[in-house]
Amino acid sequence: MLTERQISLIQAIIDRYIQTAEPVGSMEIVKNYNLSCSAATIRNEMAKLIELGFLEMLHTSSGRIPTRTAYRLYISELMEEEDLPVLQEVAMKQRLWPNRFAFERLLRETVLSLSENTKLLSIATTEDNYVSHAGSVYVLEHKEFWDIDTAKTALLLTDSYEILNKLFTSIPNPDGRVLSLIEKEIGIENLNRAALLFVPYKGGNKAGFIGVLGPSRLNYSTVIPFIRYAKDLLEELGGSW
Repeated sequence: MLTERQISLIQAIIDRYIQTAEPVGSMEIVKNYNLSCSAATIRNEMAKLIELGFLEMLHTSSGRIPTRTAYRLYISELMEEEDLPVLQEVAMKQRLWPNRFAFERLLRETVLSLSENTKLLSIATTEDNYVSHAGSVYVLEHKEFWDIDTAKTALLLTDSYEILNKLFTSIPNPDGRVLSLIEKEIGIENLNRAALLFVPYKGGNKAGFIGVLGPSRLNYSTVIPFIRYAKDLLEELGGSW
């Protein structure tokens, strides 16, 4: 059982780590978040959260970063999804509308729009083994992918329908929700600091998955609504296929 202070601390550390990509220290928390306690108390709570598996230290002298367990708590209980700006919703639909009678072009424009709005690598598949992706340029904007082997693994993933389909179907999803595989859950070497968010779509006689790949510290509260809206547009316009 976590205390309210520990839960608030986990949320603060995740929010800060998403913003900076740097390990978070106790003084940063005291300075930027109103948790009504001293830096010494924050350090004690951080030590407890490390023992409980919610935080980790990359180096002895560094601050703390969230673990997969912390991100799971954040997504399921702490995060508040942001509403998409109406102008962005309208812009995405207007962009896709002219391509509603040409499936491959529609899928291509959808992943392009999703990647541009999330600043992440966007991927879509179909049941007949077709893969479309966009936003490879965004991979190297995140320090988690600066290692050459990690970047290569992320980019090679876009060329393998078999691996993608295995990942997308690895979790039962009867409700059609946006799901996530975080860090070791992906099960691919070199992607232990990454997250894959995805959702199934079905429109007309076409079906598949659409999602994004990015660092595990991605902004879930914004990214998840964009993925869901991209899926909704594919299904809405899918009546034309």
